[in-house]
Amino acid sequence: MPTCSIKPRHLVVPLLLAAALAACAKGDDVATTDSASAMVDTTGAPARAPAGDMSPASPDDEMKAVLDQFAALGPKPIETLTPAEARKQPTPADAVKALLGKQGKPTAPEAVGSVVNRSIAGPGGQIPIRIYTPKGDGPFPVVFYIHGGGWVIANLDVYDASPRAIANAANAVVVSTHYRQGPEHKFPAAHDDVYAAYKWVVANAGSLKGDTSRIGIVGESAGGNMAAATAMQARDKGDKLPAHMVLIYPVASADTATPSKRAYVAAKPLSTPMMAWFGKHYFKTPADAMDPRINLVAADLKGLPSATIIRAQIDPLLSEGEQLADRLRAAGVDVNDKTYEGAAHEFFGMGAVDEDAKDAVKMAADGLKKGFDRVGKAP
Repeated sequence: MPTCSIKPRHLVVPLLLAAALAACAKGDDVATTDSASAMVDTTGAPARAPAGDMSPASPDDEMKAVLDQFAALGPKPIETLTPAEARKQPTPADAVKALLGKQGKPTAPEAVGSVVNRSIAGPGGQIPIRIYTPKGDGPFPVVFYIHGGGWVIANLDVYDASPRAIANAANAVVVSTHYRQGPEHKFPAAHDDVYAAYKWVVANAGSLKGDTSRIGIVGESAGGNMAAATAMQARDKGDKLPAHMVLIYPVASADTATPSKRAYVAAKPLSTPMMAWFGKHYFKTPADAMDPRINLVAADLKGLPSATIIRAQIDPLLSEGEQLADRLRAAGVDVNDKTYEGAAHEFFGMGAVDEDAKDAVKMAADGLKKGFDRVGKAP
């Protein structure tokens, strides 16, 4: 069996290192690089410092109530499980529902005009989608929504609350898409499915009571990554660009030792070791993490639509969300961004129990509406 000499520079088990170690265990010949030193600033942005100390924050009272309820459900550490086991674990959405029950509040999903499940053709088979339509005749603006889950776990049900809230707040048809996941389907399978689904939405918006000229894009976590990557692909392929993109705590950097990844090693519901686990199961090789569709902060970001970037303070992805906002601004993109203090990763869909989530949904809807209003107007 071949031997590997990989010496981590940090105490955190980083995404690229975990993938490299997994390859070594299989006897693969892997060349490793220090991703932090390999990161190249191609924009010249006056970015926030990529290294430094960050003091871990504590959740506010509403967030703590959700996290306590999540812990009470007994989820096992995702990074210790197989993907099949991880997909059966309790989710933050389960915690919200349980908390509502304890508080004696209704647990039914937020009502919208109609909700329809269907499938569309994708590059690797049928792609499940869910269409949320407001009450009324339309035509409504359209929002293409991409759920999170590290490209490995979660589905349309786990991320049902967010598109419902967006449909009502933005008075828009929301098309939520699923996608192939790792390890069964490696990078770029999820990205390819999402882009195919986006093109389907662009081509079929008119049949969904939608206004074909006003189409926005929203993604959470890994979905936020794919939302930006989709806009980049549309720009490069000459396809229709989204009117606006909302990137909610997006995966945006291959740097495995950002301040927030060091500060929130053991955060819940997303920890730094979980990020390594996701990468191990979605990437074919460590080099995939440097692909511009993953490593957004080193990508060409010029010519992208305006953006709203929403971040949680208690989140390993906080630093790269900050850096992405800087990079987009340096590339000439109009950006409105905010970090919600005391909020944790996954808070966006928790409006039933968290005021920050309600405010974040309003921020997302306001950004989309401004983007829609600019359609057809001179710059």
